Amino acid sequence: MSASTQPHMFPRLSSPTRDRGGPAQPLLIVSNLRKYFPVRGGILNRTVGHIQAVDGMSFSVMKGETLGIVGESGCGKSTLARLLLYLLQPDEGELVFDGEAVHTWQGMSLQELRRNVQIVFQDSDSSLNPRMPAEDSIAYGPRVHGTKPAAAKALARDLLRAVGLDPELFGPRYPHELSGGQKQRVNIARALALEPRLVILDEAVSALDKSIEAQVLNLLMELKQQLDLTYLFISHDLNVVQFISDRVLVMYLGHIVEIGPVEAIYQAPKHPYTRALLASRLSMDPQVRMTEPPLVGDPPNPIAPPSGCRFRTRCPHAQDVCARVTPRLPPPMHGALHTVACHIYDAASGHPEAVAAVSPHRPVEISTPVRQNTVTQREQRRVCRSRSSRCATCASALSRVSPLCML
Repeated sequence: MSASTQPHMFPRLSSPTRDRGGPAQPLLIVSNLRKYFPVRGGILNRTVGHIQAVDGMSFSVMKGETLGIVGESGCGKSTLARLLLYLLQPDEGELVFDGEAVHTWQGMSLQELRRNVQIVFQDSDSSLNPRMPAEDSIAYGPRVHGTKPAAAKALARDLLRAVGLDPELFGPRYPHELSGGQKQRVNIARALALEPRLVILDEAVSALDKSIEAQVLNLLMELKQQLDLTYLFISHDLNVVQFISDRVLVMYLGHIVEIGPVEAIYQAPKHPYTRALLASRLSMDPQVRMTEPPLVGDPPNPIAPPSGCRFRTRCPHAQDVCARVTPRLPPPMHGALHTVACHIYDAASGHPEAVAAVSPHRPVEISTPVRQNTVTQREQRRVCRSRSSRCATCASALSRVSPLCML
């Protein structure tokens, strides 16, 4: 039996005391976050190097927004998600949640942080306890935090209804008795059980087929509006990130290379890596074929990354200054500002192309395949058989046909 696409109207859990800093205060501020993993070797098993997974990242998440995080595999996205919850201990850096420092002497405790921040993992199967029914998995968190068993059980049933599952039918079921989409709905319900303000979605829909993916995306949008949630959405699917995000953060080898509003990132990307990443999206039009790869080569070894700009070994605009000086994002790190960590957009960097790049409305050209024959949103609706106004793709303003439209 498939889950309903109409979620139950769940009552608002937020209370006036939850918002301490006001609407203009960023919900989460990350400053100089760093995590290196030691690499051991030799006869004595000594540390011979470090994997620089996250290296000096600084950004913020505003209240009520969805911040999308994109980048190649191995760039540090999932490590960043675990660092924000202190599932991994950061080597350096500071987290400030709604104006209160995290894990400091007089600041917010980790227990309080994890009540306010929850995560939905990519693998919906392994993230559920195979020995616990869905209802018990959802109720487990509130019980650990002091909720009485009966109240926790009632909350779990309400949350199952909120994510479109009948608690009488799906509550007693074990994970192996649920489909992939149903498991991910249970994971979303479990994440909401502690009344969080920020939900980290780490590849939460990448393992689902396209029809279920569209349902889960619509569910996330409705829950965000009902419960006044903030999302940090990590994904490889650039079309999904474009649909759900308000701002987009682009990562490359542990660094932030570009951050800004979703419209600015997708319509006028600045960093050469962002341009290549967006150019790698496949077209559904058989007449539009990619003849050359937008980006060649593999990412450098994170144990010994290149000096200066880490993208310079694959960048067609690399110059001597790119090897000497590491480009940094200009402050501030939040709001509607579109910023990029690239010497081309720094007039004082000494890059030969910097003067042209900072000219108004003149983007830097990059050698990427140019596609033609893109379709309009009206043409997308002709392709989609369901013609559903609730479809995640049809509701967006994508410039090309997505696989979601081919259902």
